[in-house]
Amino acid sequence: MNRESSKNLIIYSLFLVIILTGFFYGNAISSGGKHLRVWEFTNVLLLLIGAPFIFLQNKAKLPDFWQSDISNKNRILLPLMFGIVFGILDLLVFKIILHPDPYKELPPFTQPFPYSLFLYFSGAFEVEVFYRLIPLTIILLIGNWYKDGKYYTAFFVVGSILTALREPLEQLPEGGILLLIYSFIAGFVMNLMQAIWYRKAGFLASLSIRLGHYLIWHILLGAYIEYVELIA
Repeated sequence: MNRESSKNLIIYSLFLVIILTGFFYGNAISSGGKHLRVWEFTNVLLLLIGAPFIFLQNKAKLPDFWQSDISNKNRILLPLMFGIVFGILDLLVFKIILHPDPYKELPPFTQPFPYSLFLYFSGAFEVEVFYRLIPLTIILLIGNWYKDGKYYTAFFVVGSILTALREPLEQLPEGGILLLIYSFIAGFVMNLMQAIWYRKAGFLASLSIRLGHYLIWHILLGAYIEYVELIA
């Protein structure tokens, strides 16, 4: 195991510790009368499936998680800002335009704060493991092997599009055609950008985009509804 792979393992393990903390925290407060979405322990164990792929980043011509020649601006800050933009767009469309009236209870896409910090970090990590880390690594490993990488870029383009299509197709909302078009385009563009930044700056860049989106749409909006709208 080289130094970069060791860093990958340390970061991945740290994220699993955060997720386990959220798991125990959620179970500890789940009897308090709040409608919590609490992970099963099997959800945590499933994330171990992604562990072998953290050692294959270099072989797939992808950056390691904390590669020294990539700045934190490109690895975390800029991707986070992009994700925040997507979160603000969803906030404008789904809350300000479509649901301007105060909520009477926490909507299903939110959870009580500060538990929401753990749940949506866990959710973001899970999505990135199964939507990006595993499938893109496999596709690009094949692309780097097939004819000595002659068609690597083509494999990346196809892999990026396929992984970008999954979430918007799975999560199309109920509503009019304009809402469906917005949801599909916004979801596709964000996921495609995640694939591009994954290749550019590594897994943490892709994860940072999703965390930026979740920060606005799930966490801060949920805290606003809980501590402002439900109290007013």
